[in-house]
Amino acid sequence: MARLWSKFILIGMGFVYRVNREQIPEENKSYMFIANHTSMADIMLMLVSVQNPFVFVGKAELAKIPLFGFFYKRTCILVDRSSPRSRQAVFLRAQKRLKTGVSICIFPEGGVPEEHIELDDFKDGAFRLAINHKIPIVPITFADNKKRFSYTFFSGGPGRMRVKIHKFLSTEGLTIADTKALNEKAKNIISNQLQTFEG
Repeated sequence: MARLWSKFILIGMGFVYRVNREQIPEENKSYMFIANHTSMADIMLMLVSVQNPFVFVGKAELAKIPLFGFFYKRTCILVDRSSPRSRQAVFLRAQKRLKTGVSICIFPEGGVPEEHIELDDFKDGAFRLAINHKIPIVPITFADNKKRFSYTFFSGGPGRMRVKIHKFLSTEGLTIADTKALNEKAKNIISNQLQTFEG
């Protein structure tokens, strides 16, 4: 239902999205979807770009944002980042979802960067979880979301929203010691794609 509403709202607001897929996720297989976080449209665009069942993991306070929060709290495992107990509970809930074949989506920047920051540092949580469960990382780049529908109210407007789903990063044979290297590899893929979009 959230996926269908997302499609209606994006189209109704005049956003034309186009998804370029280098690789297509298989059915009945779990993945770790990650993307740059730039806009209130990120949740909706992720829902219409990825067909596999998945849940978001993200900050509880974002559920209070109008429109964005409506979809967020219905599709998300909410975490209070100030509470170690909450972070541990979220990790366990995510593990349970993965064991049922559902995928996870995390915006590894951990929040929305300031308007002048193109791509912030990635947190390690998504990569540790993927390595622990031996599931592929699926890097996704959103090119136009910030200019279309940013967190600065009354900014942006209708137009195209380009999405690039990159080739998956395997976690087979990796250990927790490889977390930072996997993090950097994923970030570089998204960063390089953002530069390509701009060009």
